Amino acid sequence: MVLPVTAWAYAVRAAATALVGLWCLWKGRSDKSVASPNGPRQARPPRLGEAALSPLHGPGEAALSPLRLLGGLLAGILVTVLWIVPEISPFYRTWFCWPIGSLPVASTDPSPYDPAVCGWALTIAKLVGSAFVIAPVEEVFFRSFLYRWLQKRDFLSIPLSRFDLSAFLWMVFLFTLEHDRPLAAALAGAVYGFAAIRWGLASAIIAHVTTNLLLALHVIFSGAWAFW
Repeated sequence: MVLPVTAWAYAVRAAATALVGLWCLWKGRSDKSVASPNGPRQARPPRLGEAALSPLHGPGEAALSPLRLLGGLLAGILVTVLWIVPEISPFYRTWFCWPIGSLPVASTDPSPYDPAVCGWALTIAKLVGSAFVIAPVEEVFFRSFLYRWLQKRDFLSIPLSRFDLSAFLWMVFLFTLEHDRPLAAALAGAVYGFAAIRWGLASAIIAHVTTNLLLALHVIFSGAWAFW
């Protein structure tokens, strides 16, 4: 059953997604084990310097460094600019936003996420869900899983740093289908994909979190509710 487009429904979806994501992360970490000289395999704690999300990384991927953190932040800021600035142009809004060929109809109805409608608690829940739940989950799915699965079904054996043009283009295309601004989404998918391949999954997650957080702040402080 599809939940309605309301602030409460979004909060429920975001909470459920967060719980599933945390369970998958815990499951992936708990499944790592080493052979014990005394018999059965036993779980071990991560080694010093081992990335926290190592079950989601390609083999041999390095932990997050200050340079990779900076790269992710800059990539996220770049995508934010690519998402917001073109909206100034009516041509862009006509031909590069759904529905193609017509300006989006301005609605006189208030946004369900406007604090005047739902209250600040649910508006903040939308911000938190968009930036800190949806963004990491999308990066894990599109960049860590899908991009490598398109190259080989045994995707964990493929380094995330390996570039494959066909898989990259398919990943960007499928990511684009999720969004109502296809040109901006395609550019965002390419930037996040580059960040993941060049700097690792954590950098792509940081980039996507940065974008969604800045977009959320832009929405709230400028009243640009169409982005939500």
